[in-house]
Amino acid sequence: QVQLVESGGGLVQTGGSLRLSCAASGSFFRINAMGWYRQAPGKKRELVAVSTSTGITNYADSVKGRFTISRDNAKNTVYLQMNSLKPEDTAVYYCYSRIGPSLDAWGQGTLVTVSS
Repeated sequence: QVQLVESGGGLVQTGGSLRLSCAASGSFFRINAMGWYRQAPGKKRELVAVSTSTGITNYADSVKGRFTISRDNAKNTVYLQMNSLKPEDTAVYYCYSRIGPSLDAWGQGTLVTVSS
């Protein structure tokens, strides 16, 4: 059983910054990828950024140069630093983790609202 607990969402003005955190807890052998997805109202959930256990990162084109994903493997925690936020970044952000070869875990979601 794996639990992902997110924190750091909130309301920010255009151009502002937020930092999301997600900590994994429970019983598991190994965390492979950790990352973030988001879902805006009326839209499908989309990948924002992901970090593999080997340090490879991947970003959605829409956030490249503005968002940075990082991990603290000792704490089983992933972070998302979001800078230069835009109204179109408004969404519920979900933490994601791939446990072992095939088990996916999701957080409960944290709301990010960017006002214009």
